[in-house]
Amino acid sequence: MPPLPTIGAILAGIVVLFAGGELFVGGATALALLLGIPQIVVGLTVVSLGTSAPELFVSVLSLLKGGDAVALAASNVVGSNIFNVLVVLGLSALVMPLRVRSRLVRRDAPLMIAVSMAVWGMASGNSLTWQSGLALLVGLVINTVWEIRTSREHPDESEVEVDDIDVQAPSKAVVKLGVGLVLLVLGSQALVRGATSAALMLGMSQTLIGLTIVAAGTSLPELVTSLVAAYRGNGDLAIGNVVGSNLINLMMILGLCALASGPGGLPVDPVLVQRDLPLMVLISLVCLPIFWTKGCITRREGALLAGLYALYLVDQVLTSTSNGATDDYRQLLLVVVMPLVLVFLVWQVLAWTRVRLRS
Repeated sequence: MPPLPTIGAILAGIVVLFAGGELFVGGATALALLLGIPQIVVGLTVVSLGTSAPELFVSVLSLLKGGDAVALAASNVVGSNIFNVLVVLGLSALVMPLRVRSRLVRRDAPLMIAVSMAVWGMASGNSLTWQSGLALLVGLVINTVWEIRTSREHPDESEVEVDDIDVQAPSKAVVKLGVGLVLLVLGSQALVRGATSAALMLGMSQTLIGLTIVAAGTSLPELVTSLVAAYRGNGDLAIGNVVGSNLINLMMILGLCALASGPGGLPVDPVLVQRDLPLMVLISLVCLPIFWTKGCITRREGALLAGLYALYLVDQVLTSTSNGATDDYRQLLLVVVMPLVLVFLVWQVLAWTRVRLRS
């Protein structure tokens, strides 16, 4: 049983995260209205950059610390991206079905898939070189400029819902955004410290901590921000935050860490290359038919995503404990669960196609 200070740090982190999420979403939405920027673009850039700050802090700090902690840099990013798609999108859709803008299907989701596949390929040698890091950072700059420019070319997608949104002065919106960001970072750090201490007491490896405890802890800003946005009816902000955060995690955080690692490159655990990176790519691919059909993420699809993460956690726990049931469990996933998921996705696409043909 973890000591009371550790449990207290976890609870305090959660409370601070919820307060920061409310302020951050309010400030970001107000800025979107004041500047005439679509909410989805704000989610893909400003909000996702802010909510990815904990991942950046943890990854850079682990790199500077050196030793076994370096394993947290890459595993934190991979675990956070898996958590964002399965848990953040899943729970947000359970709160409120999320309407999907056409630009997500045309541009942002395919870009997330392409970058995920590129990072998997770059890391195939069990490290990310500084050249790979530089390429990712250049791609981030190009993508950010492209996001802003293309948002002006589609005014029909620039309309936002203004009901129940307090249009504030720019200074007040910026203050709310800044205070919310500070609370998000402080809350996530308190949560990660407490959760990591508890995990180490239970004998978990650094890579497993990065994929699960740290990834979930640093992704809580994304979770809180998207949940609050979904509850307030800002689905664009909720989805854009997830896609944008995943892109920033891969392009900015891994890019900076790889560039700062020097000639030796950023070490990537072989387990990540063989198991978790391809899983991250597969999960990104699953997003496309979900985004494509019906024009929204339904509660049923949200439950599917959240359920898949629960299965992923069970696999991680079995692997970490060297349990003899690991092989049987994975066989169950391959023979039963994966075919059922594929059947569900194909059924969704066929149902959507029939509706389109009738109309």
